[in-house]
Order: sequence, then structure tokens, then C-alpha cells
Amino acid sequence: MNVKHFLLIIGISLPLGVFAQELEGTVRYLMTHNWSKKYASEDHMSKQSKEREMYIWGSRSEWKEYTVLHLKANESKYMESEEKAEADMEGWSWRKDLFFIKRNFSNNTTQEAIPMTGKTYLIEDQIHPQNWKILNDLKEVAGHVCMKAFYRDSLKKQDIVAWFAMDLPSSAGPERFCGLPGLIMEVDINNGSLNIAADKIELKKLDKELELPAKLKGKKVNEEGYLTALRDHFKLQIDQDRPTFWGIRY
Repeated sequence: MNVKHFLLIIGISLPLGVFAQELEGTVRYLMTHNWSKKYASEDHMSKQSKEREMYIWGSRSEWKEYTVLHLKANESKYMESEEKAEADMEGWSWRKDLFFIKRNFSNNTTQEAIPMTGKTYLIEDQIHPQNWKILNDLKEVAGHVCMKAFYRDSLKKQDIVAWFAMDLPSSAGPERFCGLPGLIMEVDINNGSLNIAADKIELKKLDKELELPAKLKGKKVNEEGYLTALRDHFKLQIDQDRPTFWGIRY
């Protein structure tokens, strides 16, 4: 079933953003990148190129990092955490680029700073949630019983599985994922190529966590402008027999 049908079944008719009136605090997510699975999913790459890349990264098959999602009423802000998930984080200086995803569910708007291939894209547009299909599976994530949802990203050729908590009333989620009738607690991309899972929730009053930097530098685009840049990136990487995930977040 899709999200609209699910809401009708459980008797909810209010906009998704209304759910978050009493939820306020910070969620920490652990992102686990699996290089072997990422390269395995790059169908356009030659066997020789894959083997070369796998040889280079063979000594480090996984890389982990923390991100945080701040929630307050009908707003959310997602960003990288200053907390390190691994002791040795050297070699990843590109992660210092400006990055945030700020959503206002009351007026259905998003403000984002997304780094891609050495540029920063400043996105301002309406919120564009994924076209989720809600399934019947249940599992526990960070102490919360979650329902399963599925989405196929046709641009990135990725199968996305999300788990959302119905007892945490927010349509927010990590990265650019949102639009489910409960906080997205976990996202799995291409069967473990990238896993983003909540591991700590702190319900508290927020102060300035949702504020944005005073000065933002980057290329201003709307959603379609960003997707056009993403398509151009994918085409270039495929034409040059290189992994499509280099230079983007996932």
C-alpha cells in the first residue's frame, strides 16, 4: 500500500507535518558504507575497473560516520555530526563541505546545502517526498517498533528500504528521505551498500540547533536543477567507466 492508503486505513486525515507537534529533540544516526557492495552494484563498470577499485579499498571494506537529525514541532534539520564514529577519520576532508537539509513541514518547503563533485548546491523548493510503498513487515530499531517501506530510485538505480516508527510522530528522516507517517529510523540502500540507522534518541528542548549559517555560498537551484546536475554526473561517470557514487553522498 502507498502512504495515502495507509493513512486512510489507520484513520488519519491530517497532513503529515501535524503529527510532530509534541516531538522535539535530536536523533543520532550511524551511517555504514560498504565499499564491496557499492562496487558490486555498479553494473556499468568493467570487471577490470571493479577489480582495480576493490583492490585499492580491499583493506577497508566499511567506513562509518555519525549524522544527526534535529526535530522541533513541524521542522527538522539534518546535518553531519561532530562526533566521530571511528577513531581514524583521516583522508575524508571533503566531508567538511557545507551540508544540511532543513525542512518546514507546515509550509512544505526545504532548504538544503548538498556538496557534489566539488560544488555546493543550495536547493530551495517544495518538499518532494519519495513515492513509498508501505509493507507489513515489522522490526525494532533503537527500541522502537518500526514498519517497513520501499522505494525504487530510478535515477540512481537503487532499492531503498526504510523503517519508520509510528510512535515517533514526524514525517522527517535522514538524508533526503522523508514523507512517511512516522520518523524514519533506518534506511538501507541496495541491500547494505549504505545503511543509515538511528542508534540514539534524545528528547529535549532545542535552542539554536535548527538555525542555518548566516552566509551560504553555492549554486542556487530548485529540485529539478539539482536533479539535472545529478543526471549529468551519472552520465559522465558511466561514460568514463567510473563509480557513480564518488563525489556524491550516496
